[in-house]
Amino acid sequence: MKITKKTLKNKAGVVKHSFSGRNLTLYSGLNTVAKYLNKQGIITSINKCFPTRMHNATKFGINQILLSVILASISGINRISKIAMFTNDGLVCAILKLEKGINENTISAGLKNMGQSGARLLQSQLLSKNSRWLSESSLESITLDADSTVKSVSGNQEGAAKGFNTTKKGAKSYHPLLIFVSEMKLLYHTWFRTGSAYTSNGICEFLKEVESSLPKKIEHVFFRADSGFFSGELLDLLEYFKWDYLIKVKLKNLVNLLEKQNWILIDKNNNVAICEFEYKAASWKKPRMLKAIRTVKEYVEKDFLGVKQIIPVYQYACYVSSYVELDAAELHKDYKQRSTSETWIEQVKGQAMAGATLTNDFWANDIMWQLSVFAYNISVMMRRKNKKFMRQEHRTFTDWFIKLPAKITRSGHKSEIKMYEHHFYKNDWIELDRIVSVA
Repeated sequence: MKITKKTLKNKAGVVKHSFSGRNLTLYSGLNTVAKYLNKQGIITSINKCFPTRMHNATKFGINQILLSVILASISGINRISKIAMFTNDGLVCAILKLEKGINENTISAGLKNMGQSGARLLQSQLLSKNSRWLSESSLESITLDADSTVKSVSGNQEGAAKGFNTTKKGAKSYHPLLIFVSEMKLLYHTWFRTGSAYTSNGICEFLKEVESSLPKKIEHVFFRADSGFFSGELLDLLEYFKWDYLIKVKLKNLVNLLEKQNWILIDKNNNVAICEFEYKAASWKKPRMLKAIRTVKEYVEKDFLGVKQIIPVYQYACYVSSYVELDAAELHKDYKQRSTSETWIEQVKGQAMAGATLTNDFWANDIMWQLSVFAYNISVMMRRKNKKFMRQEHRTFTDWFIKLPAKITRSGHKSEIKMYEHHFYKNDWIELDRIVSVA
């Protein structure tokens, strides 16, 4: 039995040319991806938003360049030079309606020419698409996990700057801001920022864009973030939105403040205690209740007046939350669930290659970041209807579904992709292709 797939003839408008010498593809899963992009109206939307006036000297449209970056990111490819090689693949040429591959100078120049206005238009379009995906879900209550990530650079790229960098101290970097819809693993919105930006810089304006884009069917929002986002201005905004929230507290004198509180022991065996107290920072409009949990980090031996004693060394976690009915231990448990968003960030950066492809132009890098993030979201949404596929990392999905060699055969106006008959993941491949076909 042979696995065969028709190409997107008539629907995506591909296979209008004969690609002599390009009857092989290393990325046969992209055929299904292209079908999904078509069904979702993504190809049409990009074509309308970024039309190209074709002249005699114009060989490639900006829409073809943008789609090539998306497809390359889904396939785990970074670097503009590698994307250029990727566009020579027979199937990629067919999907993008290319008579030949796009060279790297054309890709780089096309992205740079889009500039700030192009980057903002693309950001608006992608946020709108994410909003539609959320609207089509059955969710009425969502959890928004905010985070930021540092992407180090090795050159002198425009907009890169020194800032907080745990992996390469003193290195220049970018510092994107992100927010996930945790129930869907969807990276809902992102801002590409300079490396010197503090974690919470622009968070209020960022969330205003998020709030205005949320579907009307979303009745309840729970916002969760780490201590980098702790500020009175953000708390005021969340309360104005009537969102529930849970944010870790960050204060210069936090440990001294917590040591003075009255602690209630809730676990004698593990020496776990909790407390709560009212607090008002100088810049706050009103006081708020802070709740903290104290656990033992380690036990150390100390000498008191010649007598050796074993004493505990405590570690603290303090939170501010709209959930007044929950104690610190319950808040701490809820907060730890946001750690999964850090795993998703690594998939976005390390597997969908977001931020790995850089030019010397800030807005071109912004566009590349957005397209790679969108590629990650496409991967997530394609697999969403199957729990087994949904649990997989992006790289796993790419390895078994996308990177599958095949032969392109053409007979008249009909083209097919013929894959290896005994493909190890054949049944899974057919199942996911079926899910996309009926979506």
